Amino acid sequence: MKNGAERLIVETSAPAGLEGDRALLGRTSTAERVADVLRDRIAEGFFPPGTRLSEDSVKASLGVSRNTLREAYRLLTHERLLVHELNRGVFVRVVTVDDLTDIFRVRTMVECGAVRGLGAPPYPLEAVESAVVAGEHAARERAWRDLSTANIRFHQGIVALAGSPRADELMRGVLAELRLVFHVMDDPRRFHAPYLIRNRHILEVLQSGDAPEAERLLAAYLNDSRLQLAEAYAQRVSEP
Repeated sequence: MKNGAERLIVETSAPAGLEGDRALLGRTSTAERVADVLRDRIAEGFFPPGTRLSEDSVKASLGVSRNTLREAYRLLTHERLLVHELNRGVFVRVVTVDDLTDIFRVRTMVECGAVRGLGAPPYPLEAVESAVVAGEHAARERAWRDLSTANIRFHQGIVALAGSPRADELMRGVLAELRLVFHVMDDPRRFHAPYLIRNRHILEVLQSGDAPEAERLLAAYLNDSRLQLAEAYAQRVSEP
């Protein structure tokens, strides 16, 4: 037993030279923070789909090194928000119609799965209710971009019911991609206002404890949204 303990101590000791990797941790952390900034700006529409992100301009604006910025670009490319085109540079990605269909396929699996996995009521619906109220307020104020944000938070709140950080992270990425579509459409009222009453209905059904009915309503909701958005988006991206 003593020999085993000694062997464990030797095997888990830090390898020689690991101190030299400390700088990489700082650089990665900075790259992640830069990626966070750019991700937010892309989600807000500050950099619309198809925009070329000048390395020199962004680097100078954020005051970071070229290597840090390239690592941030790599992270966002992995998230499918940016695309690197050989000899041209890095661009905010333009989502295809097939991409849009797949986004909704994933959303249906994750969101409906979250509701299907609910146990006995009552459910922790504070985030969902807050998003519904925020959406209704935005509609009354005719703040259509705020309405878009509230709707996204509604769906994030639905997924959060699963209590899974991995599902939450997946949903953040999927919804970030979806926002690229909405930035091309540039008409949040058309694609969000009709669903306000359905958000409220799903919330009320969940508050009543009827998760199977809420899942049925949510599946129909996502299918209707996909059909409406895909048709309009296909027309928009095919325009000269």
